[in-house]
Amino acid sequence: MRGTALLILTAFFLLGDANAFLPFLSSSAAVAASPPPVTATTPSPDSLQTKNVVSRVAVSGATGRLGRLVVEELLNRGVSEVVAIVRETAKAAEVFPNPPDNLEIVVCDLTSKQQIESALEGVDAAIWCATGFSDAPGIPLIETVKRLLGIALAPKRSIDAVGLPLFANCLAARDEFNGANRDLAPLPKIVMCSSAGVTRPAWDAGKKERFPGAADIPIVRLNPFGILDTKRESEEKLRESGIGYCIVRPGGLNDKWPAGSRPVVSQGDVAVGRINRKDVADVLVDVLSTPEATGKTFELFGLAGYTKQLNLGTALSTLLSDEQGLPSMESIAATYAAMQQLLPGEQQDSAALAMGQTYEELDKGKTGRLGKRGEENAEEAAPKPSS
Repeated sequence: MRGTALLILTAFFLLGDANAFLPFLSSSAAVAASPPPVTATTPSPDSLQTKNVVSRVAVSGATGRLGRLVVEELLNRGVSEVVAIVRETAKAAEVFPNPPDNLEIVVCDLTSKQQIESALEGVDAAIWCATGFSDAPGIPLIETVKRLLGIALAPKRSIDAVGLPLFANCLAARDEFNGANRDLAPLPKIVMCSSAGVTRPAWDAGKKERFPGAADIPIVRLNPFGILDTKRESEEKLRESGIGYCIVRPGGLNDKWPAGSRPVVSQGDVAVGRINRKDVADVLVDVLSTPEATGKTFELFGLAGYTKQLNLGTALSTLLSDEQGLPSMESIAATYAAMQQLLPGEQQDSAALAMGQTYEELDKGKTGRLGKRGEENAEEAAPKPSS
């Protein structure tokens, strides 16, 4: 009993932000109220590229704050059929109160091979937005504790570690680009929303010292229950599946950051910054029809004040494929230097942030919403079970 109590207290101490267990990196991301229900709009003529490439797309974690935006983006682009994979019928009814005819809602246990195979029947491609936690308000504390204990005691059983490989293997079994057709400029069959920072806990001391603005930020310092390590291992399982994939690692998801900002992509896992969830959803959908994205992993943040590119493929074409390996250390150092100049705020010191503190609060010497660095009130921002 004492060990269990200690584990719970440790969990609350470590978790400095609800975003710690999500693919959300920034300590400046504010926890907002529940987003409005998803409604589709009439597709514009210049937004139908995805429609012409895929006709049936599945989205895991579809009721999450990011997943629902991905569903909305697919509907707005006129994709023929969108499959929203959810955990609870009640939550789905709340998020999608009046689903259009081309939106199919499927309840699925993402640890069940049989249910996943059924959910992905006839699917051309999938976007993985599922995660074990949500920062939605109103979840009972006891449910939070149960989920924390589950992750702590069995991290290899997390949704990412179990469900993502099942997704990939199911799609790979009927991948039309397997074999000889692999030369036809394949598109990603599965797009994973991961998180910037997943490799940083595994950096050696020398690399952490060389890139402190990437290695010493709150979520990387704390890495509660090794969640970033689990996410990194899930990426590896996806790469090993043999399917055409793309792994997108967004920085800090912040709904107050200007939507429509230019997405900036990089490699080497040294990027730190903010991006609006709508822009992440847009990129996740974009790469479904971008052959330059296949087989690549990249970090992503939004550069405010610049409109997005007409063609994301132009930027992605300059990146290395995962088969080619990481950029040289010299290239990573140059990327780090550039990214640090693009940090928000005046001090631009990501390593000085406390969990839950914004760059603007750091500039003004104000304490963040969770307390001083190293003294954050983790219970205030404990993650909630996602749906």
